[in-house]
Amino acid sequence: MAGAYNDRDGYIWMDGQMVDWRDANVHILTHAMHYASSVFEGERAYSGKIFKSREHSERLRRSAEMIDFEIPYTVDEIEAAKAEVLAKSGLSDAYVRAVAWRGAGEDMGVASARNPVRMAIAAWEWGAYYGDAKMKGAKLDISKWKRPSPETIPSHAKAAGLYMICTMSKHTAEAKGCSDAMMFDYRGYVAEATGANIFFVKDGEVHTPDPDCFLNGITRQTVIGMLKDRQIKVHERHIMPEELESFEQCWLTGTAAEVTPVGQIGDYNFEVGSLTRDIAQSYETLVRT
Repeated sequence: MAGAYNDRDGYIWMDGQMVDWRDANVHILTHAMHYASSVFEGERAYSGKIFKSREHSERLRRSAEMIDFEIPYTVDEIEAAKAEVLAKSGLSDAYVRAVAWRGAGEDMGVASARNPVRMAIAAWEWGAYYGDAKMKGAKLDISKWKRPSPETIPSHAKAAGLYMICTMSKHTAEAKGCSDAMMFDYRGYVAEATGANIFFVKDGEVHTPDPDCFLNGITRQTVIGMLKDRQIKVHERHIMPEELESFEQCWLTGTAAEVTPVGQIGDYNFEVGSLTRDIAQSYETLVRT
């Protein structure tokens, strides 16, 4: 598949039926377009099977509840719809995007309780999220934008509106020749990249930010389990910016990113070391098991 995402061959599951890709459209007065009343999941299928599929479907429903709407499909129905999309697409290795939103209806102000909740699922081929970074390590900028306090947003929802500052941060990073940006949180602690969680290695032990104000990724949780199975000590804690200089290795985790080594963050450099390579390779094996 190539070209603009609105002009491709194929089908998208939309509100319970398969729709021609080019016809999967919404009205300009869709509430989500104006007020970001939308949640989504990014998932990857390997050899025809979506990794941790049910966990993604469950999180999608939880995210919707956190931003005050209910998806009109059960987890089982969402699972069946994703399977239908994969079968119809003819793809065995694919990125799967499930999205639910408040549509166009009787309300067109901030409130939207009378508007229908809609849902769609699409799948397409998507290679390495950071290109050749899996070999040499991604280069990250440091964003000026910070992950906000959970008192200001539902920070554990995978909600579209929370990604606005991520888009801005990534655009700035790309303009500097970087792959992504690392963000601090509202207190000044290391938080995450724009669409991936972050891990560091020092003296054979792993350190990763406590996800108390950002998404505790499914891939993040998987990798922590892999590390603990290897009897490697994992510190989930607040990490200060000045600690970056002392870390030896670094990697990112996410459904799209998978496990991607990091070679540089701002002025700080990291080696693509043996533990980073081992976790990246082991993750690739795990998702295809």
